[in-house]
Order: sequence, then structure tokens, then C-alpha cells
Amino acid sequence: MNKPFYTFVGFMLLLIGLGACGNKPKSGRTDTYSSGAIRFASDESFSPIIDEEKEIFERVYPEAQLTPLYTNELDAINLLMQDSICLAITSKNFTKKQTDYLHSKQLVPRAIPIAYDGLSLIVNNANTDTCITVTDIKRILSGQVKSWKELYPRSTRGDILVVFDNKQSSTVHYCVDSLLSGKPINSPNIMAAMTSKEVVEYVEKTPNAIGIIGSNWLNDKRDTTNTTFNKKIRVMSVSRMDKATPYNSWKPYQYYIYNGNYPLIRTIYALVVDPIRGLPWGFAQFIASPKGQMIIFKSGLLPVQGDITVRDVNVN
Repeated sequence: MNKPFYTFVGFMLLLIGLGACGNKPKSGRTDTYSSGAIRFASDESFSPIIDEEKEIFERVYPEAQLTPLYTNELDAINLLMQDSICLAITSKNFTKKQTDYLHSKQLVPRAIPIAYDGLSLIVNNANTDTCITVTDIKRILSGQVKSWKELYPRSTRGDILVVFDNKQSSTVHYCVDSLLSGKPINSPNIMAAMTSKEVVEYVEKTPNAIGIIGSNWLNDKRDTTNTTFNKKIRVMSVSRMDKATPYNSWKPYQYYIYNGNYPLIRTIYALVVDPIRGLPWGFAQFIASPKGQMIIFKSGLLPVQGDITVRDVNVN
């Protein structure tokens, strides 16, 4: 008597299962790990390396189309939290509050570290005062030091003009969080350009300026060894000591980021909230893969993954 009933129930369950496998996701997305079209957000200061990653990824997966939205770090994370995008490239990990909120929506956030970047200080080519301490950087940003003469008594460059890429960028957040312990930047002579490129261009023309940018904007692209910086500006050497000298100060070369000598280091993350593990997840995993990490290495940043070989070289 009961056999037809069991057969009917089994048939209905089969139909439900087949329907679930064949339906599109509730979001309407049709992208896969390596195909489709998506938008993602990134802090503008990482645009050179992200552009390279995107170009290679689309070459490997010709059915994929990635559209980057370069903005400031705060807006990039807000877009992710508002479910407008599924991938953001930032120098911040998810906060506990953000993680709890996403979990409450039955979403699983993933923060994938992809690179280490040296926050860099650049000055005009005519400026020969290029060694500075971390303490002096803090004093400049807090407004305790206002002129070049206060740091270098022989300087005639007048007031120190600090230039950032954007008021809400990852560089500003690093300075506030890591250098000023959460206190606001109070330098009286501070300005924000629109992009990192504009910071470099402004410093080229302004003898009394200090620009603060990510190190991936510094490299001379003609040098495949990543040991030559943009010759249109000077890169400052930074020291943890009380007094900076050429012997205790370091530039943001990959090796000095790797061994920890350079003091201003931040981690770059791919923040992913992708319930179907489609194209946003695929691109993030590509950046973290050996091929993606090699692209990061060639850009002048330090990859998180990979075998780093250090050799001593004798120069005659």
C-alpha cells in the first residue's frame, strides 16, 4: 500500500534536486571561476599592480571580463559591505564588526593576503635631505614640526608641505592607525591630490613637499631588477633610530621589506565575499597563485607566497 507513496516522494525529491542544480543563483549572477563579467573595487594606490594582474588574468581566461573601480579604501570596503561588489583590494583586513555583520547575512568573508608594500616618502629632486626617522615623520604629521629647518638646520626650503593621494586612502589610514595611534593628522600644511600619479607630479614641481605613496609607484619600469626608482623624484630613507644617518636608514626596496629593515610596511589584502565562488573568487585566487605572485614580485612589491632566494654579491 505504501510503495506508490514512497515512489512519488522520491520522484518529487529528484525533481527538486534537478531544479536546484539547473537554476541560476538567487543573485542572478552567471559568472564562473574563469568566465563572465564583474566589477571589483581597489584602493587607487594599488592600480599599477592590479592593472597588470587583470591584463594577465584576462589573457589566460579570455571569457572573463574584469572592470576595476579605483577609488579610496573606505569607499571600496563600503561597496563590498553593501553587496555592490564581491571583491575589494585594500590594505585593511575585515574588522570584527564587519565580519559579524556578514555572518549575520549568512555570508562568509575571506581576507587573502597578496603582497607587502612599503609606504614611501618622496621629495623633490633638489632636496638633498633624504634621511628621516619614524619619530620625525610622526612629528610632522601631528603638527609638532612645521618647517624643514626644524629637522635640518641648514635647510632653506621653508614650510613642509605634506601631500597624500586621497583623504580616505590607505596611505592616510596607515599614517593615522600605525604612526599616530589613531589620532588625526594635524599638520597645518597638508593637501590631498586625486591620485598617486598626481602626488608624484606635484612633488616633482614643489621643492618643499613630501609625498606619501605606495612603493609600487616608484619603480623605473625599464629596470627589471626593481632596484631603480623614478629618477624624477628622490625617495627618502627611513630609520627607526633617534637620529637618521645613511647607515641606519632604509629605502623601500623589496629586500629591506623582506628582512624588516624598512619600518613602514603594510599588508595588501584581497577581501572576498562571494557566495557562489565565481569570478571574484577566481581572480583573487589567481593573484595569490604562483603566476599572480610573480607579477607582484616584478612590480616591486613583496609577494606573500613564493620562495625568496637571497644571495650575497661581491661588487668590485
